[in-house]
Amino acid sequence: MSFPVIIYWYHINERNFFMRLRKDTDDIQEEEILLIAKVSDALAHPARIKIFRYIMQANRAMVLVCNKDLVEYFDYAQATISQHTKKLAESGLIEVKKQDKFSYYYANLGVLMKYLNATKKFSVTQ
Repeated sequence: MSFPVIIYWYHINERNFFMRLRKDTDDIQEEEILLIAKVSDALAHPARIKIFRYIMQANRAMVLVCNKDLVEYFDYAQATISQHTKKLAESGLIEVKKQDKFSYYYANLGVLMKYLNATKKFSVTQ
């Protein structure tokens, strides 16, 4: 079993000096492994990849996306769309905001970036 290496580094910010402790950046953390597993599982179905991409693009264009929009665009049953969006929401890739009787979907790009960084770190870790 290897122990994480502690690195001391200094950060200069507006004339203040901060000393921080940081674990070795090459050591992939358990939290990152769990994130990779959860998000990879959510993206394991082609329909969920398409749904997530559609939500991202609509959000970028400042267009609201609800369940009805996904059913119309993908021509899937409402129950199928709901199952897929539930899996995406559980992974953190999308956030669901309920307003009246509609659920609106928003891509969580922060989780996507954490996932991409963790997979990159995972691929180069020995």
